[in-house]
Amino acid sequence: MAEETILLAHEGEANGETRVNSRVLEIIAGLAAEEVEGVARLRGSISERAKEAFGRHVHGKGVEMRQTADGLEVDVYVDLSYGVSVTKVAHKIQEHIANQVAAMTELHVDMVNVHIAGVVSLKPEVSIDPNDLFGEKTEANGDK
Repeated sequence: MAEETILLAHEGEANGETRVNSRVLEIIAGLAAEEVEGVARLRGSISERAKEAFGRHVHGKGVEMRQTADGLEVDVYVDLSYGVSVTKVAHKIQEHIANQVAAMTELHVDMVNVHIAGVVSLKPEVSIDPNDLFGEKTEANGDK
């Protein structure tokens, strides 16, 4: 299976051409999305999650990219932290991905579609004393 590459435009006279693998652009977009405050994690496909379960770190997970006549179209699948403004975080994701891809490759990102796959709540810290599972020692001392 051939990997899709994207030709970068060169200003002036260049001695050759530069092609970037689309997976590289997906990694750039994925890292940019993870940098946005309020994003808990990127949501990958089932095969990507299976690879991570076996210890492989999958870069670019949760990001799909296509080249169109107008520029690049990006789909990003994220889980957000509980309590954030969905519209504000989604807008920041769109801006940050477009800016990072443009800064690193000078390619125009025409559209960034943000798919909110879920919401992640913070787990409260559990402080259980393994030697006093039922709190009997504190009640006996009258500290409760």
